[in-house]
Amino acid sequence: MIVIAAPSNLGLRPLRPGHEPGTWRAPAALFDAGLLDALGAGAPVVMPRPSWKPGHDPGTRLRNGLAMRDFNLALADHVAAAGARRGGPLSLVHVDGHSDFRHPGNYDPDSMLGAVAGMDLALATGRGEALMTDWPGVEAPLVQDRDVVQIGERDGRRPDFAWADVNDTDFERIDVFTANEIGPQAVLERTRHRLHQRFWIHLDVDVLDEAVMPAVDSPGAPGIAPDDLVTILSGLVPDPRCVGITVTVFDPDLDPDGRHARTLVGLLGRLPFR
Repeated sequence: MIVIAAPSNLGLRPLRPGHEPGTWRAPAALFDAGLLDALGAGAPVVMPRPSWKPGHDPGTRLRNGLAMRDFNLALADHVAAAGARRGGPLSLVHVDGHSDFRHPGNYDPDSMLGAVAGMDLALATGRGEALMTDWPGVEAPLVQDRDVVQIGERDGRRPDFAWADVNDTDFERIDVFTANEIGPQAVLERTRHRLHQRFWIHLDVDVLDEAVMPAVDSPGAPGIAPDDLVTILSGLVPDPRCVGITVTVFDPDLDPDGRHARTLVGLLGRLPFR
């Protein structure tokens, strides 16, 4: 197993005036909590931390857009070097308490800077600025709608849901209420039914209930229970078509005694990566 540490807080809004998001500290905090031993991993690849700034970059309405493109291209090189193919069709299993589908069709970029942390699924499926949708040597979009499984959205049934047009896509959507009702094995079967090719897993740990994992940028409830999440992921990570997993957006600033880092390491250590 190859672990790539990408210490970044790019694309996140400050939680309050003068605040800088602490997610860039996540790799070091998880290593301190025993992540590498839990995964049976060797020495990690550690990327340099990019600079975050609260304002806008010229020529883009995405927060930290220029720095994020450079960082993503560097990360892609590391992922390719680790053995994951860079080209060809890919599916995405998006496990997240939010479907992250904000794009210019459901908000006004002229009135606010876009925070990519709330846009990742929209961007991956080709919706948004070319700065974050068009990549060298890769056919756009990165993922076709029909090849997306979104698991864990908790706000989609609210009348004020910010990106209700996600319901009009061809994604396989399993919100947290459905996931908790049908159980993890059924979630896993529905997910597998959509996977016909290589796939990547995106895990935002805010898919866990805030009572279990409050140390995230946007905590909330309900969430998927840790044991259920382990069951779902354990049915996916050993699949030979699985080319990798991203774990985000843990914030050690919200975990002063390290207990939540240990919770996350314990959960990841139960997955059959070896």
